[in-house]
Amino acid sequence: MLIIRFKFLWIIAASLLLAACGEPDKPIKNMSSVQQPAKPMEKSVVFQRNNDIAKIVRGGKIFKQNCASCHGDNAQGANNWQKRDAKGKFPPPPLDGTGHAWHHPMAGLKQTIFFGTEKIGGSMPGWQGKLTHTQVDDVLTWVQAKWPDELYQAWANNNARSLKK
Repeated sequence: MLIIRFKFLWIIAASLLLAACGEPDKPIKNMSSVQQPAKPMEKSVVFQRNNDIAKIVRGGKIFKQNCASCHGDNAQGANNWQKRDAKGKFPPPPLDGTGHAWHHPMAGLKQTIFFGTEKIGGSMPGWQGKLTHTQVDDVLTWVQAKWPDELYQAWANNNARSLKK
């Protein structure tokens, strides 16, 4: 009789242990009850802007001479820049932080300036051979000086990640 009780207790104990394991194919519905492994914290990096006043002033002059006729004197972009025009092309976007320029890493911004967007269906001409690398850097410094700090920091983090790829 003692052996039967021992076997019975053994079966119950084994059943409880197996039941506690759960079913691996079933998703857990309440993740708050599951202890999560510690994740390494990303370092919060604060990027310093290029606040070289001479560079910003030069960039503003170059922008006004070459870019303002399309993008506006203050880089505000064309009206309705998010809607295609009669030719099916998007008008020049704002570059002052209210558009999407800050979504692009520095390499992409420079590529757009040097090669334009005509080959990919846009209207912007390329400025390669017309503007030097230093002039383009100055223009981008002027443009980025218009971005709010939070936007600049988001751009700088995205740009840093693009350089790691």
